[in-house]
This record gives sequence, structure tokens and C-alpha cells, in this order.
Amino acid sequence: MHDAAEDRTVARSARPAMTAALMERTGLDDDILTTLVHRFYTRVRADAALGPIFEDRIADWTPHLDRMAAFWSSVALMTGRYHGAPVPAHAGLPIGWEHFDRWLALFRKTAQETCTADGAAHVIACAERIARALHMAVGNAGPRTVPPLE
Repeated sequence: MHDAAEDRTVARSARPAMTAALMERTGLDDDILTTLVHRFYTRVRADAALGPIFEDRIADWTPHLDRMAAFWSSVALMTGRYHGAPVPAHAGLPIGWEHFDRWLALFRKTAQETCTADGAAHVIACAERIARALHMAVGNAGPRTVPPLE
């Protein structure tokens, strides 16, 4: 007989080992990821294209930065610290691929300056996947007009 509760316990107990292995392989930890998040969002806020989009929606940056540090800890190190829903948070924003492309450029530069080479490669690959997924989700979140058949 298969026990789902036992599977969840095994999965939970495997997480610390996976996190430790990722930290060992990449040189990343929560302190480095927090530094990355703070440096990155300093650049985002100063950016002519991205800054106004964020400033219009974020009144208190401290909780946002804490949430983003937890997000990147979960994404990069599989810590399970983040418990949010990124797609609804981005739905309806006035953004297109050019905004994601700019976001990625700033993220790549910050990651390369902040992390080890392996750590930067790891978080950049994660960021690229996230940008593609969010772009597809946000692009498909709004109302659609179906063109008439000709």
C-alpha cells in the first residue's frame, strides 16, 4: 500500500540535503541572495524603463525586498521559504517582453557582480526561466480579442 504522507515526509527530509548540495555547488546562501536582491532592486528602481512601473505599485520596499529574498532562496536553493503567487502579482502590469529583457539585463549584471561564477550562472538560468514563464502568463492573463475569420 502506498502512503502519501510518507512520501511528503521523505520529500521534506530530502530538501535540506538538496539545499546543501546547491549551496556547495554554487557558493550561494541566503546572505548572498539577500545582497543580490537588494543590489538588483536598487538598479531596477533607478532604471528609466522599470523604475516607474515598480514605484507605482510598491509603497513599502522593505516587505517587498524580504519577499523577493525568500523567493530567490526558494528558487535558487530550494529552501521553501517563499509562499506567494507571482503570476497574479504581475497580471495587468503594463509590460511587454522589452521590460522582461531589461529586467534580465539588470539581473545578469548584478548576479555576475555579486555571486560566484557558478552561483551567477545558476540564478541567471533561473531568472531566464522565470522571465519567459511570467511573460507568457502575463501576456495571456488579460482579455483577448479574437480577430474575425476572413
